[in-house]
This record gives sequence, C-alpha cells and structure tokens, in this order.
Amino acid sequence: MAPEIEQGPGMDWDIIIAGGGTAGSVLAAQLSATPSRRVLLIEAGPADGNPFIRLPKGVGKLMADPAYLFRYQITSGNGPPDRKPEVLVRGRVLGGSSAVNGMVYHRGQPQDYDAWEGLGLRGWGWKDIEPCFVALEDHVLPQTPWRGRGGPIGITLNRPKGLGQTVIRGAQDLGLPYKEEPNLLDQLGVGPVAQTIDRRGERVSAARGFLTPEVRRRPNLRIITDTLVERVLFEGRRAVGVRCSGEGAGDYRAASEVILSMGALETPKILQISGVGPAEHLRGLGVEVVLDSPGVGANYRDHYALLSQWRLRRWGDSENLEYSGWRLWRNMLRYGLLRDGPMATSAQQVVMFGEMAGQTGRADVEFLFAAYSLARKPGEGKGSGMERQPGCHFFCFPLRGTSQGSVMAVSADAAAPPKITPNYLSTDYDRSCVVGAARFVRRLMAKPELERYVAGELAPVADAQSDDELIDVALREGWSCYHSVGTCKMGSDGDRQAVLDERLRVRDLGALRVVDCSVMPEQVSANTNGPTMAIALRASKMIAEDLQGERA
Repeated sequence: MAPEIEQGPGMDWDIIIAGGGTAGSVLAAQLSATPSRRVLLIEAGPADGNPFIRLPKGVGKLMADPAYLFRYQITSGNGPPDRKPEVLVRGRVLGGSSAVNGMVYHRGQPQDYDAWEGLGLRGWGWKDIEPCFVALEDHVLPQTPWRGRGGPIGITLNRPKGLGQTVIRGAQDLGLPYKEEPNLLDQLGVGPVAQTIDRRGERVSAARGFLTPEVRRRPNLRIITDTLVERVLFEGRRAVGVRCSGEGAGDYRAASEVILSMGALETPKILQISGVGPAEHLRGLGVEVVLDSPGVGANYRDHYALLSQWRLRRWGDSENLEYSGWRLWRNMLRYGLLRDGPMATSAQQVVMFGEMAGQTGRADVEFLFAAYSLARKPGEGKGSGMERQPGCHFFCFPLRGTSQGSVMAVSADAAAPPKITPNYLSTDYDRSCVVGAARFVRRLMAKPELERYVAGELAPVADAQSDDELIDVALREGWSCYHSVGTCKMGSDGDRQAVLDERLRVRDLGALRVVDCSVMPEQVSANTNGPTMAIALRASKMIAEDLQGERA
C-alpha cells in the first residue's frame, strides 16, 4: 500500500489541476491512476453531494441556487440597446457544468475534428477523438466500433411519446431521416435526445463518472473544494504553482505542470490576471506582463438560440403542469419508487439536425424539442417557470457559428467576473441559419399530422415575418445555450491568436497547459459537455506521454 501523502499548502505536487469541473474531473482521475504521480485538484465550489445533482429534473432547483453556479451578466455587443442584460451561468461545484446542465449528450460531426487537424493540429482528427468518445460511454444501445459500452458515463435516450413522436414523423416528411440515436456518424436527421442519465434514472456528471469513491480515496490524489484559484505563480516564464483563497487558502507548488481547467470564461480571465494575455490590456489592469499573448480571451464562440414557442390545444399534450403542485409530488413519488417518469429524463425530448444555410451536405442547425413552454416577458430573457396554458417549444441554434466575441478581465481581483461580449449573430452565415431554422419549424408545425395538437405560434416570434424581423426578434429575445468555447484556442505555429500548441501547452511558457472547452479553435456541431470530456481524455493521454518523455 502506498504511503499517505502529506496534505496542505507548502508542499510540491507533480500536477495541479485548477478547476474541478467537467474537464478537471476527467484529468484528475486519469492522471492520478499512476500511483507515484501526486495530483492536486482544486474546485471553487462545493463537493457534489447535493441529491438534486443526481435527480435529472433537479436541474431546475440547481439553476436557481447561487451556491452551485457562477453567474455572469453579459451584453451581446450588437443587440438592441433596450434589451436587458442576459445572465449566463456555469457550474460551480465538483463536476462543474456537467452537474447542473441539461444532460444532452452530443458528439458533433467527424468533420468538426478533421477540420481541427486540417488547421495543423495533429492528434485531434476524428480518428483520434472518436476512441475517446467510445471510452466515455456506457450506452443503453448495443456496442459498436463507434459506440461505447462499459465506460464511466451512462448514456440513455429520452424516448418521446405522443406529440414528440408526431414531431419526429413530421420532420421525416420534410426530408430528415429517422435516427435511433443522435450520435450516428451522419448527423443529419431526427430522433430521440441522448442524455447523460444512467439506466437507474440518475444524472451522471463527470465527477460521478470519473471521480468514483475508489478514485477519491487514492492517496496520491487530493481534492480541495470551496477554494478559489486567484492566479498562476511564475518563476520567469515557467509556471510553478497557484495562489488560492477560501477554505484551501495558500500557495501550492507544482513540480511538473499546472493545468487550467476552469472553462472558457474563467480560464482566460485567470491567465490575464496572472500576466498572460494582451499586454496593453494587462497593463491597464495594473498586472505585470509575463507574456504578451493577444489571443487570450479572443475567439469567444457560443451557440445562440432562438426560442420558438407554440400553443397546444389540449393539456394532455403539454408538460406545463407537471412540475408544480400535486403533480410534482406525484412525479417525485413515481421517481422515488420506479426511477422513471418526467423527473427521470432530460429537459429535451427530440433533436433534429438540419441543413438550413447552404448546400454542404452537413447539418448546420440543431433543434431541440420539448413539450412545455416557458413564461416570459418581452425583453426579459429566459423567464421563470412554465406557462399556465398548454404549450411546447423548440430551441434552434447554428451549430458552427462564425460570430466571435471576447472575454476580458476587468480587474486584477480573481473574484471579479470578466466582461463577456459575445457579438451574437454578427455574421451573415449565423443570421441565415436562424432565419432558416424559424421557417423550418413553421413548416413542420403546419404539417397536417400536427394540426390536431397545435393551435398556433406564440409571440414574439409569431409576429416576425420578414428575414429582418426574424433577426431582430432573435437578437432581442434569444439567449446563450451556455456552450461558451474558444477563448484560449489551440492553433498552429503561424497563428498569432493561438494561445496553445497542439498538445495544449501555453505557447512560450513552461509547465502550463489549458484543458477545457476554451481550447477549441472552432465550435463543434454539438452541445459541449460530451466533447469537453473527450478532449480531457485525449489530453490526459498527451500529458502522460509528455511527462514520461521528460523522465526518459
């Protein structure tokens, strides 16, 4: 049995992982599998013991609890001036956003990753990343060469009923092929949503899947929660540790590497206030420049959704009353006894991937359907709770949007949120995707087989008819899908905006890497939880190889 490792600030660890979210959980489990390697994982939020994390529909409770969330107020940068600022949230708990998200599990298209390889990023093509997805999965469907069984993340399907099945048939009539699950190699089509929910009806976050009780008991792994990483410590241009506040306050030193896994919003901010970023901006914050790296905080990408809502004729076709009053208690009892029913599924039932903007043969818009509608006031963002009339909705968003924004620190104080400027729908391509999506949903809901369900489209989208009106309502009433990526992108030697090399090392610095969704050079055609876990698995292998090479 290996000796117990001394704990606390002041000692050397081999690897320090700053951020215990989706990527950090994967990295900590993989890198601590070598008993002689001392690994420290630091998470800003609490441990993941809240029972609402495992309850799939507990997401509604968690998203209203600031103890488990980072909340960022953002302005679009190009939206109407009278729009109220949107609040963007990320997980602040062990497991990060995978513990509080909508549990949708999509991989993206093989072409997404082959495009990364085409940028000169060796080791990131589909042939390299597909095995990582397979290794992740414990899928409810049979194993294939491209689908996994026995992995740490349970994957089931949200089987649609009634209206959801009719939506699928209507989409088929409009030319989308039926898919038994969304992660087939050809993404175009319609079918049930894949979800990170296991066969027992429980959410499987990255922390639950990778940081199992056995992993958490490893003597060479220490997990610190409720501890904020304030900055990276450097000696010259080599990262040597991190400074923290909170329950684990102090300086922690890393003998081999510091890895930032704090997400596309916090990672660039921490780099900037540590002295790595656009030099002029850092000096304006009073931060001493360690490295002028203009790409830190640039290249911000996000999936931006138009919400198309529809009035239904009958209460029996809508879930709007299922999550309050006596029905909520009935559904909770059903979940407790049988682990099924509305509380055991993700929020979305049906996913469609369609080509709306061009003749490329690839899906460019994702549609997520659910049989409930949200109570909203114009200009007030997502709203709160369900409507008191029967309804349903579609989330529609460009998959590979080309609009770019930024994430910039506003203070040298690590507790201060950054300024986030997404510049949503600032390109013709993104706008054409949104217009095409809105019109496709209207064609779908006008199908004869849906007439017995649907009474009509709801304002404000219903009032928009021309392309310009649809763009205006999207900018005024749309919102982030919480899929922020790209702010510390990896890139080739000739790309001055590339913060990282192909092995996720911060260029021109020693012993510092980034492993989270900020490394993506472009968006993937998917919700980002699955790709982030796959990136972390791929990175853990690279890191282990590099560390072994250093010792050889």
